[in-house]
Amino acid sequence: MAAEKHDPVTGRMTTGHEWNGIEELDTPVPRVVLFFLAASTLFAVVYWILMPAWPLGWSYTKGLLGIDQREVVARQVETATAERAAWTDKIMAAGFPEIEADEALMAKVRETGHTLFRDNCAACHGINATGGPGFPDLTAKTWLWGGDPETIAETIRVGINSTNEDTRVSQMLAFGRDEVLDRKKINEVVDYVYSLSVPESGNAEALNAGREVFAANCVACHGEDGKGKKDVGAPDLTDNHWIYGGDRQSIYATVYAGRQGHMPHWGTRLSPLDIKMLAAYVHTLGGDAP
Repeated sequence: MAAEKHDPVTGRMTTGHEWNGIEELDTPVPRVVLFFLAASTLFAVVYWILMPAWPLGWSYTKGLLGIDQREVVARQVETATAERAAWTDKIMAAGFPEIEADEALMAKVRETGHTLFRDNCAACHGINATGGPGFPDLTAKTWLWGGDPETIAETIRVGINSTNEDTRVSQMLAFGRDEVLDRKKINEVVDYVYSLSVPESGNAEALNAGREVFAANCVACHGEDGKGKKDVGAPDLTDNHWIYGGDRQSIYATVYAGRQGHMPHWGTRLSPLDIKMLAAYVHTLGGDAP
């Protein structure tokens, strides 16, 4: 056994371990550490006894206090719902014109609607509702199915090409992939469609040929003037608002391969009140709907 040795500077015993001439002191654990360790252990034991803590496989220990956080949250939600009822009942009872005419209600709609939009819609339409490739800009007021609040609410409820039995259905045929049109006619109709939003593009002969292809294949949905039809969710091709891009290459890709956009239905996730407030909020984006 090694002889006990004291450090000449501190007077403490050493452990006998040495690294490169540096000897390790046999320093005891500070009392404050032992105190907090004992206090933490005591707290844990008391908490295990008083509060729900240990899983039992089929249940869990309830604790002497019997506190259930789920019940606490449920009570808080009930209290918050009761406090909100003063204005939520008015929103449910009123029509959209009445709601929009009541500035106090609209303040609540903007506040709550913004939160609902951020939590449920921003992933596709963007936090500012300006959309992106494949997702429409809701501030542009170029609605596929109509932009009045009632129609917006219905779109939110049933979705587009969703699994809801009442879903809105909108399909753009794949004219090239399904060999409905050959490449020449696709190019002709692409040039014509491009000219609807960009006048003075293309030559007259090519545009006349494209117009004939358009009349034979596209007017049923987009109308003779290309301004679309809201009853079938067909977009206006004469403006500068494009979901999938308005350049020639993007239009060609759309005509060739078709488009089958999808919007989930929210009727099973959001309450009727939430859908109504969300529709009223979306209706205010970018100013009044035309």
